Amino acid sequence: MWDKIDLQIEALRKSIANNAVKLRRQVRQSFFKFQPFSIKQKQVLTWWCPTSPVKNAEGIIADGAIRSGKTLCMSLSFVMWAMSAFDGNNFAICGKTIGSLRRNVLFWLRLMLRSRGYKVQDRRADNLMIVRCGDKINYFYQFGGKDERSQDLIQGITLAGAFFDEVALMPESFVNQATARCSVTGSKYWFNCNPDGPQHWFYVNWIKKHEERRILYLHFTMDDNLSLSEEIKARYRSQYSGVFYDRYIRGLWVVAEGRVYPMFTDNPDRYILHGTTVGTDGQFYISIDYGTINPTAMQLWCIRGKQAILLKESYFDSRKEGHQKTDEEHYAALEELARGYYIRRVIVDPSAASFIECIRRHGKFYVWQAENSVIAGIRVTGTMLNAGMIQIHESCKDTIREFGLYRWDEKKSEDAVIKENDHAMDSMRYFCATILSRQFRWVPWV
Repeated sequence: MWDKIDLQIEALRKSIANNAVKLRRQVRQSFFKFQPFSIKQKQVLTWWCPTSPVKNAEGIIADGAIRSGKTLCMSLSFVMWAMSAFDGNNFAICGKTIGSLRRNVLFWLRLMLRSRGYKVQDRRADNLMIVRCGDKINYFYQFGGKDERSQDLIQGITLAGAFFDEVALMPESFVNQATARCSVTGSKYWFNCNPDGPQHWFYVNWIKKHEERRILYLHFTMDDNLSLSEEIKARYRSQYSGVFYDRYIRGLWVVAEGRVYPMFTDNPDRYILHGTTVGTDGQFYISIDYGTINPTAMQLWCIRGKQAILLKESYFDSRKEGHQKTDEEHYAALEELARGYYIRRVIVDPSAASFIECIRRHGKFYVWQAENSVIAGIRVTGTMLNAGMIQIHESCKDTIREFGLYRWDEKKSEDAVIKENDHAMDSMRYFCATILSRQFRWVPWV
């Protein structure tokens, strides 16, 4: 009897093992479904192969429009090259932050590698991805290059190659330190980015000198991503205007010039609400750009569905009025603006520490410090304006006035706005970057 039971157990064990093998194969094959590659993507995937006429290039740069398929093919090709050319070496995969790198690159890269039969081990605590193929093994360390101090993180390591995702968002010192680490014979550089201004260090020192540096340069458009339908491409084209359209849709390294929000001044009737806005339905917020000598702009916002409406404003210019207000006087203006509404949050310029403390001391409003990245906030605000998600009541005269005066500073070599007539614009930017981007789960392309 026991022999029969043993045979049944062994048969069951084999059945489970066979099913597990089939299941693992099915799961691995279902990890990532590849779409047809475009000509540009095939160039990225094969430029380093022995039969390629550019195989001796020192590296590759892929720049251009958003959603053009650069990151997917660059990251996959980088690891395929590394696994074919090296064994037991260290490599760097770099993003602006480790979080953005994991979200935008590594998640999809791991799926693609496993679907192609690579064995991938992710050691998050060490910011390390270990990849095996046959008898070969290589180590891919992850680094964030968000500021000048980031170069310290990569010192000392010896690399056989480095991949930089969104390199235009990194400081030059970090990239120089990382490329200097690539001292193994046969090492190569891989750069991927959306355009910035024509004076950006990467454009000046790498793209314009790519032939001198013996770097392959490929420029991508959305048409180079065959997985995008014409409907989706049209949607992306409609999201941007001005400098961001030229950079993110046309893929051009152009200077920021003219009006910051041309979509508003070109078609104000699309954005300005006339008549009354009676009712207390919706979620209400107040955003504040605080000034002592400069004006203080307060805005009462209402979110209804997928739209935000600027209902009322309070604008105090001490120069025009001939006197300054205290924190308590500004707080009284805040309470007057909020009268009759339940305010979920008050969003304040993070540099206004004393006024933030004043609001908290009164204990009536929840106060948040605003997200204050200027260019990223402008990009979010402009995208939401372009999408018709923001409307301004006609009574908000100072906000409407500033739309026509808010301009890029063309004298600066990097993106900057002229610090005049920008107080209501800053208040609106705080609201969009801090509240709307969370409310609508809006992540701007960078």
